[in-house]
Amino acid sequence: MSDLSVYRNIGIFAHVDAGKTTTTERFLKLTGKIHKLGEVHDGAATTDFMEQEQERGITIQSAATTCFWPGSEQQFEPHRFNIIDTPGHVDFTVEVYRSLKVLDGGVGVFCGSGGVEPQSETNWRYANDSKVSRLIYVNKLDRIGADFYKVVEQVKDVLGAVPLVMVLPIGTESDLKGVVDLLTRKAWVWDESGDPLNYEIQDVPADMVEKVEEYRSQLIETAVEQDDDAMEAYLEGNEPDLEILKKCIRKGTIKLDFFPTYCGSSFKNKGVQLILDAVVDYLPNPTDVEPQPEVDAEGNETGEKAIVDANRPLRALAFKIMDDKYGALTFTRVYSGKINKGMSVLNTTTGKTERIGRIIEMHADERNEVDSAQAGDIVALLGMKSVQTGHTLCDPDHPATLEPMVFPDPVISIAVKPKDKGQAEKLGTAIGKMVAEDPSFQVETDEDSGETILKGMGELHLDIKVDILKRTYGVEAEIGKPQVAYRETITAPVTDSYTHKKQSGGSGQFAKIDYTIEPNEPGEGFAFESKVVGGNVPREFWPAVEKGFKKSVDKGPQAGYPVVDVKFTLSDGAFHAVDSSAVAYEIAAKAAYRQTMPKGRPEILEPIMKIDVFCGEDNMGDVIGDLNRRRGMIKSQEPANTGIRIKADAPLSEMFGYIGSLRTMTSGRGQFSMEFSHYAATPKNVAETVIKEAAEREAAKRK
Repeated sequence: MSDLSVYRNIGIFAHVDAGKTTTTERFLKLTGKIHKLGEVHDGAATTDFMEQEQERGITIQSAATTCFWPGSEQQFEPHRFNIIDTPGHVDFTVEVYRSLKVLDGGVGVFCGSGGVEPQSETNWRYANDSKVSRLIYVNKLDRIGADFYKVVEQVKDVLGAVPLVMVLPIGTESDLKGVVDLLTRKAWVWDESGDPLNYEIQDVPADMVEKVEEYRSQLIETAVEQDDDAMEAYLEGNEPDLEILKKCIRKGTIKLDFFPTYCGSSFKNKGVQLILDAVVDYLPNPTDVEPQPEVDAEGNETGEKAIVDANRPLRALAFKIMDDKYGALTFTRVYSGKINKGMSVLNTTTGKTERIGRIIEMHADERNEVDSAQAGDIVALLGMKSVQTGHTLCDPDHPATLEPMVFPDPVISIAVKPKDKGQAEKLGTAIGKMVAEDPSFQVETDEDSGETILKGMGELHLDIKVDILKRTYGVEAEIGKPQVAYRETITAPVTDSYTHKKQSGGSGQFAKIDYTIEPNEPGEGFAFESKVVGGNVPREFWPAVEKGFKKSVDKGPQAGYPVVDVKFTLSDGAFHAVDSSAVAYEIAAKAAYRQTMPKGRPEILEPIMKIDVFCGEDNMGDVIGDLNRRRGMIKSQEPANTGIRIKADAPLSEMFGYIGSLRTMTSGRGQFSMEFSHYAATPKNVAETVIKEAAEREAAKRK
């Protein structure tokens, strides 16, 4: 039995380009997991093993790896780190979200010159939602314009978090020599060889003594608030010893009261050992975190929890499916109990029992087979047949379901048409595998045109999916232009009545309904209520009326887009003792929908995106002018470390190809992130175009 106190399940997350993957690479080098460092910009990083990642220099899918850390001075029993390197790009935040769901702690990496960038905010919010304890690491302090103290202020202002500064940088930009550890008042100074192990521990440089004392007293004052005895002793002038201070910092970190903050340069190998030590000292082990709640079939909490203990019944969550040359790998976090090779487990989502084939410890794309895994472990299972992301695996004798994952709806789609019949089969197989891997990527077939519609979170997301289809699966297909996921709704309530009568020898069909269709609150979706009294529409037919309306909202009255935020209220009606049936009422509801929806002043809704743009001050006017032309609403403009940060809301339909325009306007220096915010009504002229295009598509299909 492994000792869970030496386990750390951690994720590394940040904005694109803050240096997460390079930092992971340094962790692996220092823990002896790899001997030669691979660099992201050379396309050789260990955890970026997809061709698409190596070419673009970004991380697309989370990679998992396991390593052991005995401490920078061999001061610990070796601790087992299960590390997940997550993507920074906004189109792949679903990867971050599902990784955070199964992690106990994390390291948020911020760029020393870029500071708190758009994607860092989204990831930080996800980590708050998942209640994940974090360390902060301000990376790239060797870069021009890097400023540790400025980034610490941004963490307070932008993220509303409390950074607990643990180290101060010695020198900055090209003069970065090392860091001062505030707790021990020792300076860690690296030479210029670039070897992470070539460092000396020295006294604090004379010109930093005052600053070190100032930050050290802030650190201690914040830490002792976690322990009444330590606080009392400190107020009486007695500083607690190192062990008590570390206990206080650990307690506050796990409670999310503050976030220990470190700095350095991963690329130059300066400062990374202290973060690894901090993971051991301050981040929780699997038994320190709130156990996962168990839920019933409706998704409501049962009050039971999956206590992290190897001797309890098995509870495990599949959080990621990855297809590779060996077959489908199911990444699984074991919360309680044990998984052994060859044992049978129950998938409570499908109700099927599955046999565990092989259990694999992952190191990016290499694998190490093991015979068993226990509470606290993150492993990959081979040979799972019907397990999807978010499914629970458990002991068949003690079934339970863990809280599932919730994924955002896609906002953009493209049509894909295989070149010939042979390609169509390949396309079907490839898409099946890709959908299993990525829950934010959805696929449907347009029954009329036979086209396959791919839906995703953004332009880059779909770009990469098409690239994988072509290169990984060798599918040759024609790609249509991106389509926006419009929605429809109504703006005025309508009270109406509909009677369905059909007489054709024998028993007929009869159903009469009186009803109101009205706008629902934005974001509330579909609602149905029956206010029938006195049995004019018998209770057993109410679900049929609801079903008829519910099936109808897939197609709106104007352009055939799904209808959102409407409420249907059944107020009265009539029935016939012989001719009324559930089918008759369902048909009546469908016809009533078609009759009444056009009377409710329908309108087209479009997805509005949250845009976050960084640019130089001299480009600000052009960027704002361009956003205004794209019907953007500027929300705020704030000075950033190296320019201006503009926040705006803009319709997705106007944002296609934006990265190209932004690069042209800013000579390649601008960057932006975009995520779905809400749906809003389209202006009249846009609505007319959308309706016209929908009519043309329908006409083309009929040909």
